[in-house]
Amino acid sequence: MSTTDLSLDKIYSLAKNVMLANGCDTANAEALADIICRAERDGSHSHGLFRVPGYVKALRSGKVDGKAKPTIRHLTPAVIQVDGHGCFAPLAQAVGLPALTEATAKIGIAALSLVGVHHFAALWPETEYLADRGFVGIACTAYMPSVAPAGSNEALFGTNPLSFAWPRPGHNPVVYDMATASMAMGDVQIAARDGREVPLGTGLDANGQPTTDPAAIAKGVLLPFGGYKGSAIAMMVELLAAGMTGEQFSFEARDTDNKDGGPPRGGEMIIGMSPAIIAGDGWQDHVEGFVQKLSNIDGVRMPGARRHKNRMDKGPRPINLALIETINSLL
Repeated sequence: MSTTDLSLDKIYSLAKNVMLANGCDTANAEALADIICRAERDGSHSHGLFRVPGYVKALRSGKVDGKAKPTIRHLTPAVIQVDGHGCFAPLAQAVGLPALTEATAKIGIAALSLVGVHHFAALWPETEYLADRGFVGIACTAYMPSVAPAGSNEALFGTNPLSFAWPRPGHNPVVYDMATASMAMGDVQIAARDGREVPLGTGLDANGQPTTDPAAIAKGVLLPFGGYKGSAIAMMVELLAAGMTGEQFSFEARDTDNKDGGPPRGGEMIIGMSPAIIAGDGWQDHVEGFVQKLSNIDGVRMPGARRHKNRMDKGPRPINLALIETINSLL
């Protein structure tokens, strides 16, 4: 695979400029460029520049409104809703997360539902935002069917990611962001692009047969991680991200989508909790003792540690050359 090095500033500028060139206003373009650049900075390549062609497809088809202005409603003091009015999710998050933080600080637990958005990015930025401010964060979103419930070979669930972050004042937070599929579809697509096999159990081909060929899985179906256990968590995500927000379940998103290759309309649920209010004084020391106990076990790597280590490097990032050429053609 041929790569070229780009500085983080150039990654940001490239992402912003291609969004501006395809119908985004400045606020939407900057929100997308920020999330794309942070993904590349942290080594989350499947959610960085790799997503740009999909963003552009959705803008060019008119499915996503690149000039949408999200609006916020306080349904109760602890329940906030942001309607994106057809925007990509990062701008709606930028509107809603400060309000969620304020409500969590006052009440101890609060929920933010995003509706009318198109989510195509990583989930850890939302939960890490909360953790950086001293709160626990949970976030989840559905997508379009690509994962078969345990025991079947028919796609019903999206890859349905779930993110969790726990604050550690004075240290990097504990953060994970995982697909409830055995592998995120973006990682499967990157493996296919790069000619790499994936582990057996990742998915089935179009005939329902197990395979290690990511291109065959992309035409077939992914499997949930951990069999019926991952399947149950994927179902939970559908209910929280669609049932609880009133937005589309994955199968409904597929049925109403225009098939342009960009992200469908859907919902996201974000929950904030305050350990200072719920657990009380001394929670930091109590939790830190647990984290240190876990960290000291041989072979254990704390969730999020790789991303936090990567972001310490301020240098350029190697980017797939063919991807850069594709993005430049979209300007």
